[in-house]
Amino acid sequence: VKKEVGDVSILVNNAGIVTGKKFVDSPDALVEKSMEVNIMAHFWTYKAFLPAMVASNHGHLVSIASSAGLTGVNGLSDYCASKFAAVGFAESIDYEMRNLGKTGVKTTIVCPYVINTGMFDGCRSKWPNLLPTLEPEYVAEKIITAIRQDQEILLLPRGLYILFALKTSLPVKITVLLSDYFGTLHMMDSFKGRAKKD
Repeated sequence: VKKEVGDVSILVNNAGIVTGKKFVDSPDALVEKSMEVNIMAHFWTYKAFLPAMVASNHGHLVSIASSAGLTGVNGLSDYCASKFAAVGFAESIDYEMRNLGKTGVKTTIVCPYVINTGMFDGCRSKWPNLLPTLEPEYVAEKIITAIRQDQEILLLPRGLYILFALKTSLPVKITVLLSDYFGTLHMMDSFKGRAKKD
C-alpha cells in the first residue's frame, strides 16, 4: 500500500470482523482471523506509515476500535480482546509520540456502540434511546470533527462517557447488574451478522 500511495498524513484503521460466537464455540481459525484483522493490521499499517509522520512531526492516527474495547460483552470475547488491544495499542503509541516530543503526530481512538453496517445485524439494544444503533454517516461526521479538534478519544453515543465512568467507579457486582439492566449481557442473543454474499 505504501508503494502505491506514498506517505500519508492521516491513517484510519477501520477494518473489523466479528465471529459473534461464544468463546468455546469459536473455531480457532476465526479467532486468529479476528486478531489479524482487528489488531495485527494496526501494527503493520503503523509500521508502514508512522516513521514518516515521526520524521515530519506531522500526522494523525485514527483507530476505529469499539465500545467493546472498553468493556467485556457476552458472546464477543475474541472481538473484545482485539478491540481492547486496539485501544491499548493506540494509546501507547500516543504516549510514545508525546515522550518523543512529536506533538504534531496526533491520535484519535474511536469507540462506538453498534454501527448500522450489517456487521452486528440482529443485535438489539434494550434502551435504543440511550444506546441506539448508529448510522455510518453520523459516526463519520463525528470522527471528522474529532480529528479536526485533535480529540484523543471519542465515545459514541455520548451516554457512553457516563456509563464507562460508572463502570470504573462502581463495584463489579453493580456493573454486572447495570449491564443486565441496559441489555448488554444479552445483546448478542439475536446476532445474525452480515449476510453472506453469493
